[in-house]
Amino acid sequence: MNKLLVTGLTLVGLTVLSTPSARAAQPGTFGYDTEFLGKHTKVIVLSDGDAKVAVAPGYQGRVMTSTTGGDAGPSFGWLNYKVIEGGLLSPEARRGKLEDHIYVFGGEERFWLGPEGGQYGIFFAPGAKFEFDSWHTPPAIDSEAFMTVGATPRSAEFRQDFALTNYSGARFDVRVERAVNLLNAKSAGKAFGIELPATVKTVAYETDNRLTNMGRAAWTKETGLLSVWLLGMYKPSPGVTIVVPFKPGAETKLGPRVNDTYFGKIPPEYLKVGDNVLFLKGDGTRRGKIGISPARSKGVAGSYDAAGKVLTLVTYEVQKAPAGYVNSMWEQQKDPYGGDVLNSYNDGSPAPGKAPLGPFYELETSSPAAALKPGATVRHIQRTIHLSGPESELDRIARSKLGVGLQAIADALNSK
Repeated sequence: MNKLLVTGLTLVGLTVLSTPSARAAQPGTFGYDTEFLGKHTKVIVLSDGDAKVAVAPGYQGRVMTSTTGGDAGPSFGWLNYKVIEGGLLSPEARRGKLEDHIYVFGGEERFWLGPEGGQYGIFFAPGAKFEFDSWHTPPAIDSEAFMTVGATPRSAEFRQDFALTNYSGARFDVRVERAVNLLNAKSAGKAFGIELPATVKTVAYETDNRLTNMGRAAWTKETGLLSVWLLGMYKPSPGVTIVVPFKPGAETKLGPRVNDTYFGKIPPEYLKVGDNVLFLKGDGTRRGKIGISPARSKGVAGSYDAAGKVLTLVTYEVQKAPAGYVNSMWEQQKDPYGGDVLNSYNDGSPAPGKAPLGPFYELETSSPAAALKPGATVRHIQRTIHLSGPESELDRIARSKLGVGLQAIADALNSK
């Protein structure tokens, strides 16, 4: 990680937006979103030509949005303008509102910790029911800022120390270190293992996330473990289809092809599961979540926006997991360390008569469960790339990384 220290708002070689520019930008563009964000929070813009990434220290160093086309180019991250504009509320003002559960600021990659539910979950108070009304995101990964500690024109680094208590009452004293690194076209092609011709516009970034046990006692499976959990919020539309390839094989050896019961069974018009790939709608009209186990995962997920002609890929560095993966299911769990490594979520109403969180759709990855001795660290690296250009080139890349072409993706969940 970089060692260049940053003080105040002076970040040499970076664009820091804290006030809007005089020039009006068009809605839907990167320039519009960064101008809007700059009115309400500090924004660090990393850039390499027209490839740009906006990062917000006040929102836990999350990547808010990115573009392949400079300020006038499309903004890929989903932003919740109303919540960002409203800012942080007092506990009294939050009561009974969605912000009492989560500040849905948006952003295409945010830092969270797992597990969410279960006897070792950190989103439910001890003894609470595993229901939406009792679900609360810990402030440290929801509303509290991370400290900016280093920067270059293509990277930004953050750190924060805090404590958490899980459903079983175990306390965790943690340090989080997070670096966001913009990748140029050459390094992006190498990182994703794809050929990137000049006709394809790209923006790619890598986040390096570290979780350290700062307490005096070891974290054990008997009292609960944590994991690094990265989630990206993207703009939903009828033309967006999520694609997750997975390893084929008998369930007796590899387990289920997919876990699709997080928030109730997903109907076939929203989810199609084949022998080695699944398709999930990313239209933001029905709440549903899927998970892929480490035994099935190929280390990659993606989405294709048929209307905008944008292909998105998310990968993570596969590593050994001697303690398994935490389970985030909202229930008392039989196997709390038999969780998923890769998830995707399509937003919608959480209950009859209740508004959706967004809507948006998500691509998510997790680190192994962190059975850490005092001072030990778990590391999780995720990479994201957005590609736009000739469909023939995007089709080639989709077939190479996802195992299916664009037409198959676009047709998978479209009713005939």
